[in-house]
Amino acid sequence: MSLPPFSDAKVLIVGDVMLDRYWFGDVDRISPEAPVPVIKVNSVEERAGGAANVARNVASLGAKATLLSVVGMDEPGSTLESLMRTEGVRALFHRDAGISTTIKLRAVARHQQLLRIDFETQPSFEILESVLADFSREVGHTDAVVLSDYGKGGLHHIEKMIAIAREAGKPVFVDPKGDDYARYRGATMITPNRSEFRQVAGSWKSEKELEEKAQNLRRQLELDALLLTRSEEGMSLYREEGVLHEGVKAREVFDVSGAGDTVIAAFATMAASGASFADAMRVANRAGGIVVGKLGTAVATREELENLEE
Repeated sequence: MSLPPFSDAKVLIVGDVMLDRYWFGDVDRISPEAPVPVIKVNSVEERAGGAANVARNVASLGAKATLLSVVGMDEPGSTLESLMRTEGVRALFHRDAGISTTIKLRAVARHQQLLRIDFETQPSFEILESVLADFSREVGHTDAVVLSDYGKGGLHHIEKMIAIAREAGKPVFVDPKGDDYARYRGATMITPNRSEFRQVAGSWKSEKELEEKAQNLRRQLELDALLLTRSEEGMSLYREEGVLHEGVKAREVFDVSGAGDTVIAAFATMAASGASFADAMRVANRAGGIVVGKLGTAVATREELENLEE
């Protein structure tokens, strides 16, 4: 498929970062201490997660990605910095001695996740103030802003960030979390998945009712658009002029973790390159279809998109 050039597109990503650690191994017995499987670890992988996964997806498409976030003064924070350098992301990490960098540790055997352990603490107010100051300086040098909210406290000043970015004339794309969407008021677009949207807007019995709920929420939050990702039903883009649907493009669903990061990264990269929202959704849908065929948090490359059959 034909894509615009991304090399001059600049995307600023702000939000909660985390280190995804995978322990891969085999299970051939049950523990004598408790009725749980014993996994013999054969290999360990470390990948950037959360907002850092959004940033690496932007960079993998060939755009210029700047990541602004908070990590602890610890080994996982240093590992994330190193991963970002390797992925070609410009990382502006604020170190907070009072927290531990968020880690999601997964034990996997035979392509099946057996266990996940989370380590996380919320950053301090002082560090978040310095992040906001950095954001004010950086926003004028970008073409699009992505706010990746994982509910870890890194976007405490999200309302101010949205206002600053919109005042500067920059589009703001938000990956939301929780049931308080009022804090996203005034953004250009939010990208909830089906279950996240249901948590906020309630259930629906027909496509017409879904559209009414989506458009009502979009108008209530003063958004230009609302992009609803719908798993096996593809995605829908709700705007004042109506709704656009894209059918699912995944050939095989292997792992959906991180797919939302890829979708918002591809959409923002397209928008930063001057593409229409309709074209941005088309590319984002295809990018999401690529990464769900991979294990864990993954990226879609420009080459993979270009080689994808229509």
